[in-house]
Amino acid sequence: MEQFYLILIIVLFVLAFSDLIVGVSNDAVNFLNSAIGSKAAPFRIIMIIASLGILTGTLFSEGMMEVARKGIIHPEHFYFSEVILIFLAVMITDVILLDFYNTFGLPTSTTVSLVSELIGASVAVSIIKITSSPDNVQSLGYYLNYERALTILTAILASVAIAFTIGALVQYITRLIFTFNYKKNLKYFGSLWGGLAITLITYFIVIKGAKGATFMTSETVLWIKVNTPMLLLVSFAGWTLLLQLLAWVAKINILRAIILVGTFALALAFASNDLVNFIGVPLAGLTSYQIYMSNPGVQPDTFLMGKLAEDVDVKAFFLILAGIVMSATLWVSKKARSVTKTEVDLGRQNIGAERFNSTLFSRAIVRGTRNIAHGIGRFTPGIIKNKIESRFQAYREENSSIALKDRPSFDLLRASVNLVVASTLIAFGTSLKLPLSTTYVTFMVAMGTSLADKAWGRESAVYRVTGVLTVIGGWFMTGILAFTSALIMAFLIHWGGIIAIGILCVIAIFLVIRTHRIHVRRSREREKIDLLFSQEEMTNKQVIEEYTETIVNCYSTIQDLYQTTLTALKKENLKELKSANRIVTQLNSDTKDLKINLHQTLSRLNEGSFESGSYYVQIVDDIRDLVHAITFIVRPGLDHVDNNHQGLTNPQSEDLNDVKSSLFRYFELSRELISSRAGYDLATVIDLQNEILGKVEEAKKQQIKRIKKAESGTKNSILYLAILQETKNLSLITFSLLKSHREFIRSINR
Repeated sequence: MEQFYLILIIVLFVLAFSDLIVGVSNDAVNFLNSAIGSKAAPFRIIMIIASLGILTGTLFSEGMMEVARKGIIHPEHFYFSEVILIFLAVMITDVILLDFYNTFGLPTSTTVSLVSELIGASVAVSIIKITSSPDNVQSLGYYLNYERALTILTAILASVAIAFTIGALVQYITRLIFTFNYKKNLKYFGSLWGGLAITLITYFIVIKGAKGATFMTSETVLWIKVNTPMLLLVSFAGWTLLLQLLAWVAKINILRAIILVGTFALALAFASNDLVNFIGVPLAGLTSYQIYMSNPGVQPDTFLMGKLAEDVDVKAFFLILAGIVMSATLWVSKKARSVTKTEVDLGRQNIGAERFNSTLFSRAIVRGTRNIAHGIGRFTPGIIKNKIESRFQAYREENSSIALKDRPSFDLLRASVNLVVASTLIAFGTSLKLPLSTTYVTFMVAMGTSLADKAWGRESAVYRVTGVLTVIGGWFMTGILAFTSALIMAFLIHWGGIIAIGILCVIAIFLVIRTHRIHVRRSREREKIDLLFSQEEMTNKQVIEEYTETIVNCYSTIQDLYQTTLTALKKENLKELKSANRIVTQLNSDTKDLKINLHQTLSRLNEGSFESGSYYVQIVDDIRDLVHAITFIVRPGLDHVDNNHQGLTNPQSEDLNDVKSSLFRYFELSRELISSRAGYDLATVIDLQNEILGKVEEAKKQQIKRIKKAESGTKNSILYLAILQETKNLSLITFSLLKSHREFIRSINR
């Protein structure tokens, strides 16, 4: 029996290793987004500093480890076999859930995930205990530490509002003082701001966090507590003087120094606060096993774990090893960068493609906020409004010579506020032994500062609000999913034993591998789009070279979709039509990116490109229209078969195949002309187009005859005529595209 539970402890640590990887991939956004978004330093330097912060922070995390042992349950009422069951259910659920969120680039809370999973699994085991005893449902409170769990969840939810409000307020005041053209004011107040910022970080990270550090003796902690005022004064004076000297002598940028120190501090705060989310449960499992083994002869189903509630010294070896794994993950995980990109995009100052669409709720929020702002503005004296507006006037001269792909998403001043406020709030929560969600805090601080900085303008506000609401909604779903999943996992493990554990672990591995493949595919698609818009200035020839491949591939895909749809409609093959619908959905997304980035592409065309630019606009419109036409063939076809309507008849298939042969020759010729990137005569094109149009009209006449003879049903006829009409549209749009392409080529050669 001891060997069996030893294997389970090993499984826990294997899951912990996986959890560290997926957890850091999610939480990297917490300490990387400000430095990366502001381009405060080269990426490698940022990563080195963050890694050092993580390694240091692990030594401050011992005080948080009790959350997994006794923060949610009363361990004295659970048997050894039961706590191991709870811990297994929690770890399997955590790996699956966090990896899912990482795959789709949504930052979620590892803290909420852990707490909800512990509650869910503990409730399941408590129910099992209650049903096998004379206790009633009210006895849940006997097993669960409701008061502590409620305190943790309340602190997490309160941190959302607090972080957003404080972030917005501090950023607003800071921007009023320094403005966007902050370089001039930094000469006078920069060192004071830096001294204050780093002193706050020092106070909450070092002074407040010292009592949770493994290397701090009780005497040292007491000395720090007694001498806190003196340490604060010395810290403020020392940092202010040092920064001013460095600014004078070494010409360093004080804001960059603050950001790098803040990145270190936030990584440290993350590790000290969130390490419990990844290894707290396995360490609690190991402690439970050691307590069990120290009592030979006891049975795992009868041995109560009261000693688990006692203070336990966590070996620094485990903490440091976890820090090494977290740091290594930071360097190699592409999912970490996907999650970081989501937050940076939602907070960026400049315009660009928005990841989220607008919703009714987001539009209502933006409209209501604007109405309130207008109402306040009516009662604000004009001189005050003008003065405030002047302080928030965007200053872009410093970025004018920087390549587009290297421009920061927001400036150094905002990045410094993000880091100072977030690290301060997180470290304060850690000092109170409250496992705050570092994701919630850093994300909401970043959103608050971007709002105060007026980054959410008229062109982006509804999309940014939708993005924030989507992320927050995902947070609540995290709690619900984590609770439910862990509860189900616990029941399954209880009923299935070792077989269930093995199956669940295999499922977890399978899902992680599958989501990894999904992420790789999504990343490649995103990189392909980003590559198109990475140059600062483009010649007309570069534009046409880049988009020639897009047009040619679009025609190839449309041709395949057309063929697949006709064949599937004839055979009433629903599976093929669903596959075609997935392809056409992706094609719509890809071509939509061209339209969304139209403004950006035109702004990057070199001088003298006004005439060719208008042709390029028409080309993009024609590509979108082509995709719309094939969409209105594929999706109605899918609905038709899905509703079990009659498929295409033999005469209809024959007529469509005749039209198809001419259409495909038309596509082949169009691809050849576009790929040649040269001027061409449209005479042959016109002949082929007339042939297609003639065949389409003849097919319509034949269908009308079949309708009059009652040889074709209503739904069948509607679908068939729609296909003919969209086929006609495909030929007309293709001709428009060829004309625009030809004129684009001619404008280049003039």
